[in-house]
Amino acid sequence: MAFSIGGRDLESRFFLGTAGYPSPQVLREAVRASGTQVITVALRRQLSGGGEPGDFYRLIQETGAHLLPNTAGCTTAREAVTLARMAREMFNTNWIKLEVVGDEYTLQPDPWELVEAARELARDGFEVFPYCTDDLVTCNRLLDAGCRILMPWGAPIGSGQGLLNPSALRTLRARLPGVPLVVDAGIGSPRDAVQAMELGYDAVLVNSAVSQAHDPVAMARAFKLAVEAGRIAWEAGVMARQEMAVATTPVTGKPFLL
Repeated sequence: MAFSIGGRDLESRFFLGTAGYPSPQVLREAVRASGTQVITVALRRQLSGGGEPGDFYRLIQETGAHLLPNTAGCTTAREAVTLARMAREMFNTNWIKLEVVGDEYTLQPDPWELVEAARELARDGFEVFPYCTDDLVTCNRLLDAGCRILMPWGAPIGSGQGLLNPSALRTLRARLPGVPLVVDAGIGSPRDAVQAMELGYDAVLVNSAVSQAHDPVAMARAFKLAVEAGRIAWEAGVMARQEMAVATTPVTGKPFLL
């Protein structure tokens, strides 16, 4: 299961968001149950939430996970770049999950502003994790801008709709074989995580599906197992689908291939 992303070696391929949990204690227990080594936080919402950022940072430090700050809520490249630089100073990390939203209804990324912000942040020494759609052209523009990782959505943020366009995600994986790809947004249940991993994706990032569950701690563990199962299935090689029935027990010949 071990893999490298953003210059760090990780065992877990399950990234976990930190918004919307019933309490800090539930969040702490969910992180532990998930086995995650990467957790995200929206800096803008943290600063406007009334709490002390230092309190949250201490909770993160206690988990031992790597922090991936994000620029959620930004609508322009300038906003996102400014917030990313604040996050680097506050959390002492060059990792940034870059979000630049272009539509308030779908929270779909603005590809032009996203690429502009990615280019500036990459020049500034950030390891940029851009939240993007499954559009191949936009993904290539982000790579040209200096990104080494891509985070295409499965569906709109927080919708729980799963992977709406598996064909596009499959194309991305096939056309960008050497690029770490993380499905981010829209995952609603562990089966969606299995599907993403079986497509050959390197990891998944989940927030609402865990934090909004009746039992977030149990759901975090369910996702942990789903991600592991999906990755093992990908490595083992999922059988090809057939148009017609194929007898599993031969009536002639040898029962085993020798």
